[in-house]
Amino acid sequence: MSLKKVLTIAGSDTSGGAGIQADLKTFQERGVYGMSAITVIVAMDPKNWAHKVFPVELSVIKEQVDTVIKGIGIDALKTGMLPTVEIIEYVGSILKDIKKPIVIDPVMVCKVNSEGEGNAENLFPENVEAMKKYLLPYATVVTPNLFEAAQLAGVTAIKTIDEAKKAAKKIHELGAKYVVIKGRTFFAGENSVDLLYDGKDFEFFESKKIDTKWNHGAGCTFSASITAEIAKGETVSKAVKTTKELISSALKDSFPLNNFAGPINHKKFAVK
Repeated sequence: MSLKKVLTIAGSDTSGGAGIQADLKTFQERGVYGMSAITVIVAMDPKNWAHKVFPVELSVIKEQVDTVIKGIGIDALKTGMLPTVEIIEYVGSILKDIKKPIVIDPVMVCKVNSEGEGNAENLFPENVEAMKKYLLPYATVVTPNLFEAAQLAGVTAIKTIDEAKKAAKKIHELGAKYVVIKGRTFFAGENSVDLLYDGKDFEFFESKKIDTKWNHGAGCTFSASITAEIAKGETVSKAVKTTKELISSALKDSFPLNNFAGPINHKKFAVK
Protein backbone atom coordinates (compact mmCIF):
# COMPACT_ATOMS: atom_id res chain seq x y z
CA MET A 1 0.00 0.00 0.00
CA SER A 2 1.37 3.41 -0.93
CA LEU A 3 2.09 5.97 1.76
CA LYS A 4 -0.35 8.80 2.32
CA LYS A 5 1.11 12.12 1.20
CA VAL A 6 0.98 15.10 3.54
CA LEU A 7 2.00 18.72 2.96
CA THR A 8 3.07 21.15 5.65
CA ILE A 9 3.09 24.88 4.86
CA ALA A 10 5.10 26.33 7.70
CA GLY A 11 8.30 27.92 8.94
CA SER A 12 11.78 26.44 9.10
CA ASP A 13 13.27 26.14 12.59
CA THR A 14 17.03 26.20 12.15
CA SER A 15 17.56 24.41 15.46
CA GLY A 16 15.53 21.47 14.14
CA GLY A 17 13.07 20.99 16.99
CA ALA A 18 9.96 22.77 15.72
CA GLY A 19 8.36 24.00 12.51
CA ILE A 20 8.92 22.19 9.22
CA GLN A 21 11.63 20.05 10.76
CA ALA A 22 9.33 18.78 13.52
CA ASP A 23 6.52 18.21 11.03
CA LEU A 24 8.63 16.13 8.66
CA LYS A 25 10.13 14.06 11.48
CA THR A 26 6.66 13.37 12.82
CA PHE A 27 5.25 12.47 9.41
CA GLN A 28 8.11 10.05 8.86
CA GLU A 29 7.66 8.36 12.22
CA ARG A 30 3.87 8.10 11.81
CA GLY A 31 4.18 6.39 8.45
CA VAL A 32 3.14 9.09 6.00
CA TYR A 33 5.15 10.80 3.27
CA GLY A 34 5.92 14.41 4.21
CA MET A 35 6.34 17.34 1.83
CA SER A 36 6.91 21.00 2.66
CA ALA A 37 6.54 24.61 1.60
CA ILE A 38 8.65 26.96 3.70
CA THR A 39 7.05 30.31 4.57
CA VAL A 40 9.65 31.77 6.91
CA ILE A 41 13.10 30.93 8.22
CA VAL A 42 13.68 31.30 11.96
CA ALA A 43 17.24 31.53 13.25
CA MET A 44 18.47 32.12 16.81
CA ASP A 45 21.08 34.37 18.33
CA PRO A 46 23.67 31.98 19.82
CA LYS A 47 24.28 34.36 22.73
CA ASN A 48 20.73 34.45 24.13
CA TRP A 49 18.56 32.40 21.73
CA ALA A 50 16.55 35.46 20.67
CA HIS A 51 14.61 34.63 17.52
CA LYS A 52 15.38 36.16 14.13
CA VAL A 53 12.58 35.83 11.58
CA PHE A 54 13.05 35.96 7.80
CA PRO A 55 9.83 35.65 5.75
CA VAL A 56 10.08 33.93 2.36
CA GLU A 57 8.91 35.82 -0.71
CA LEU A 58 5.34 34.98 -1.67
CA SER A 59 6.35 34.01 -5.21
CA VAL A 60 8.73 31.39 -3.79
CA ILE A 61 6.02 30.01 -1.51
CA LYS A 62 3.66 29.72 -4.48
CA GLU A 63 6.24 27.75 -6.47
CA GLN A 64 6.69 25.32 -3.57
CA VAL A 65 2.96 24.83 -3.09
CA ASP A 66 2.37 24.32 -6.83
CA THR A 67 5.12 21.70 -6.89
CA VAL A 68 3.26 19.62 -4.34
CA ILE A 69 -0.44 20.28 -4.92
CA LYS A 70 -0.41 20.51 -8.71
CA GLY A 71 2.57 18.27 -9.36
CA ILE A 72 2.03 15.47 -6.83
CA GLY A 73 -1.24 15.64 -4.92
CA ILE A 74 -1.95 15.35 -1.20
CA ASP A 75 -4.00 13.34 1.26
CA ALA A 76 -3.88 15.99 4.00
CA LEU A 77 -2.39 19.40 4.69
CA LYS A 78 -1.30 21.31 7.77
CA THR A 79 -0.19 24.88 8.27
CA GLY A 80 2.24 26.33 10.79
CA MET A 81 3.84 29.75 10.99
CA LEU A 82 2.48 32.09 8.30
CA PRO A 83 4.29 35.36 8.95
CA THR A 84 2.33 37.97 6.98
CA VAL A 85 -1.27 38.79 6.12
CA GLU A 86 -0.37 38.43 2.44
CA ILE A 87 0.87 34.87 3.00
CA ILE A 88 -2.13 33.97 5.15
CA GLU A 89 -4.50 35.26 2.48
CA TYR A 90 -2.68 33.27 -0.21
CA VAL A 91 -2.78 30.06 1.82
CA GLY A 92 -6.48 30.61 2.40
CA SER A 93 -7.01 30.85 -1.35
CA ILE A 94 -5.37 27.42 -1.67
CA LEU A 95 -7.33 25.83 1.16
CA LYS A 96 -10.75 26.67 -0.25
CA ASP A 97 -10.18 24.28 -3.17
CA ILE A 98 -8.73 21.39 -1.16
CA LYS A 99 -11.11 18.52 -0.46
CA LYS A 100 -8.75 16.70 1.91
CA PRO A 101 -8.34 17.10 5.69
CA ILE A 102 -6.80 20.42 6.72
CA VAL A 103 -5.15 21.03 10.09
CA ILE A 104 -4.48 24.64 11.06
CA ASP A 105 -1.83 25.17 13.72
CA PRO A 106 -2.28 28.93 14.33
CA VAL A 107 1.31 29.73 15.29
CA MET A 108 1.56 33.24 16.74
CA VAL A 109 4.69 33.16 18.91
CA CYS A 110 7.94 31.24 18.99
CA LYS A 111 7.67 30.60 22.73
CA VAL A 112 5.03 30.36 25.44
CA ASN A 113 5.93 31.30 28.98
CA SER A 114 5.34 29.36 32.18
CA GLU A 115 1.82 30.81 32.49
CA GLY A 116 0.77 29.65 29.05
CA GLU A 117 0.91 33.16 27.62
CA GLY A 118 2.80 34.52 24.65
CA ASN A 119 5.90 36.45 25.60
CA ALA A 120 7.53 39.51 24.08
CA GLU A 121 8.10 37.47 20.93
CA ASN A 122 4.47 37.75 19.82
CA LEU A 123 5.82 38.09 16.34
CA PHE A 124 2.84 38.99 14.18
CA PRO A 125 -0.18 40.01 16.30
CA GLU A 126 -1.79 41.72 13.30
CA ASN A 127 -2.25 38.33 11.67
CA VAL A 128 -4.94 37.06 14.04
CA GLU A 129 -7.84 38.60 12.13
CA ALA A 130 -6.43 37.27 8.86
CA MET A 131 -6.25 33.76 10.31
CA LYS A 132 -9.85 34.00 11.44
CA LYS A 133 -11.00 35.21 8.04
CA TYR A 134 -8.88 33.19 5.62
CA LEU A 135 -7.90 29.98 7.42
CA LEU A 136 -10.42 28.87 10.02
CA PRO A 137 -13.41 28.55 7.64
CA TYR A 138 -11.56 25.72 5.87
CA ALA A 139 -10.10 23.95 8.91
CA THR A 140 -10.97 20.34 9.57
CA VAL A 141 -9.07 20.76 12.83
CA VAL A 142 -7.52 23.83 14.47
CA THR A 143 -4.99 23.23 17.26
CA PRO A 144 -4.30 26.40 19.29
CA ASN A 145 -2.43 26.49 22.58
CA LEU A 146 -3.96 28.58 25.36
CA PHE A 147 -2.46 31.85 24.17
CA GLU A 148 -3.52 31.27 20.57
CA ALA A 149 -6.99 30.15 21.63
CA ALA A 150 -7.47 33.35 23.61
CA GLN A 151 -6.36 35.44 20.64
CA LEU A 152 -8.67 33.65 18.20
CA ALA A 153 -11.63 33.75 20.60
CA GLY A 154 -11.06 37.41 21.47
CA VAL A 155 -10.80 36.77 25.19
CA THR A 156 -8.23 37.51 27.86
CA ALA A 157 -5.80 34.86 29.09
CA ILE A 158 -7.36 31.41 29.55
CA LYS A 159 -6.69 30.07 33.04
CA THR A 160 -9.33 27.37 33.58
CA ILE A 161 -10.90 24.51 31.68
CA ASP A 162 -14.27 26.30 31.72
CA GLU A 163 -12.64 29.32 30.07
CA ALA A 164 -11.04 27.01 27.49
CA LYS A 165 -14.45 25.47 26.73
CA LYS A 166 -15.96 28.90 26.14
CA ALA A 167 -13.05 29.82 23.86
CA ALA A 168 -13.45 26.57 21.91
CA LYS A 169 -17.09 27.38 21.21
CA LYS A 170 -16.16 30.82 19.89
CA ILE A 171 -13.43 29.39 17.68
CA HIS A 172 -15.79 26.75 16.32
CA GLU A 173 -18.18 29.51 15.30
CA LEU A 174 -15.42 30.87 13.04
CA GLY A 175 -15.72 27.77 10.86
CA ALA A 176 -13.37 25.08 12.15
CA LYS A 177 -15.09 21.69 12.30
CA TYR A 178 -13.04 20.51 15.28
CA VAL A 179 -11.22 22.61 17.86
CA VAL A 180 -8.40 21.08 19.87
CA ILE A 181 -7.04 23.34 22.61
CA LYS A 182 -3.65 22.28 23.90
CA GLY A 183 -3.81 22.90 27.64
CA ARG A 184 -0.44 21.29 28.26
CA THR A 185 0.51 21.73 31.92
CA PHE A 186 -1.13 25.10 32.50
CA PHE A 187 -4.36 24.01 34.18
CA ALA A 188 -4.39 23.23 37.89
CA GLY A 189 -4.10 19.61 38.96
CA GLU A 190 -1.79 16.67 38.40
CA ASN A 191 -2.72 16.06 34.77
CA SER A 192 -1.96 17.71 31.47
CA VAL A 193 -5.33 18.32 29.82
CA ASP A 194 -6.21 18.89 26.16
CA LEU A 195 -9.79 19.32 24.99
CA LEU A 196 -11.60 18.54 21.75
CA TYR A 197 -14.81 20.27 20.69
CA ASP A 198 -16.84 19.18 17.66
CA GLY A 199 -19.59 21.79 17.85
CA LYS A 200 -21.74 19.68 20.15
CA ASP A 201 -19.67 17.78 22.67
CA PHE A 202 -16.40 18.14 24.55
CA GLU A 203 -13.89 15.33 24.93
CA PHE A 204 -10.94 15.56 27.29
CA PHE A 205 -7.55 13.89 26.96
CA GLU A 206 -5.39 13.67 30.04
CA SER A 207 -1.95 12.43 30.99
CA LYS A 208 0.33 12.96 33.95
CA LYS A 209 2.22 16.24 33.85
CA ILE A 210 5.87 15.77 32.97
CA ASP A 211 8.40 17.98 34.69
CA THR A 212 10.74 19.04 31.89
CA LYS A 213 11.75 22.32 30.36
CA TRP A 214 12.89 20.55 27.19
CA ASN A 215 9.62 20.76 25.25
CA HIS A 216 10.68 22.61 22.11
CA GLY A 217 8.48 21.65 19.17
CA ALA A 218 5.78 19.92 21.20
CA GLY A 219 3.01 22.07 19.71
CA CYS A 220 4.11 21.62 16.10
CA THR A 221 4.57 17.90 16.62
CA PHE A 222 1.13 17.59 18.21
CA SER A 223 -0.53 19.13 15.16
CA ALA A 224 1.63 17.16 12.71
CA SER A 225 0.75 13.88 14.40
CA ILE A 226 -2.97 14.64 14.22
CA THR A 227 -2.54 15.46 10.52
CA ALA A 228 -0.76 12.18 9.85
CA GLU A 229 -3.36 10.13 11.68
CA ILE A 230 -6.37 11.63 9.92
CA ALA A 231 -4.55 11.33 6.58
CA LYS A 232 -4.44 7.59 7.30
CA GLY A 233 -8.18 7.56 7.94
CA GLU A 234 -8.42 7.85 11.73
CA THR A 235 -11.18 9.88 13.33
CA VAL A 236 -10.19 13.19 14.86
CA SER A 237 -10.92 11.83 18.33
CA LYS A 238 -8.68 8.79 17.81
CA ALA A 239 -5.98 10.98 16.25
CA VAL A 240 -5.93 13.25 19.30
CA LYS A 241 -5.90 10.27 21.69
CA THR A 242 -2.98 8.66 19.89
CA THR A 243 -1.11 11.94 19.71
CA LYS A 244 -1.63 12.71 23.40
CA GLU A 245 -0.08 9.38 24.35
CA LEU A 246 2.86 9.85 21.98
CA ILE A 247 3.57 13.40 23.13
CA SER A 248 3.78 12.20 26.73
CA SER A 249 6.27 9.53 25.78
CA ALA A 250 8.34 11.98 23.71
CA LEU A 251 8.42 14.52 26.53
CA LYS A 252 9.67 11.89 28.98
CA ASP A 253 12.62 11.32 26.66
CA SER A 254 13.28 14.96 25.69
CA PHE A 255 16.83 16.29 25.85
CA PRO A 256 18.79 19.58 25.85
CA LEU A 257 20.43 20.99 22.74
CA ASN A 258 22.17 23.72 24.72
CA ASN A 259 21.44 25.87 27.76
CA PHE A 260 18.43 27.48 26.06
CA ALA A 261 16.39 24.82 24.33
CA GLY A 262 15.76 21.11 24.01
CA PRO A 263 13.35 19.18 21.78
CA ILE A 264 11.03 16.31 22.44
CA ASN A 265 12.22 12.95 21.12
CA HIS A 266 10.51 12.33 17.79
CA LYS A 267 11.64 8.69 17.71
CA LYS A 268 8.90 8.04 20.27
CA PHE A 269 6.37 8.65 17.47
CA ALA A 270 7.55 5.62 15.49
CA VAL A 271 4.76 3.36 14.25
CA LYS A 272 4.89 0.03 16.08
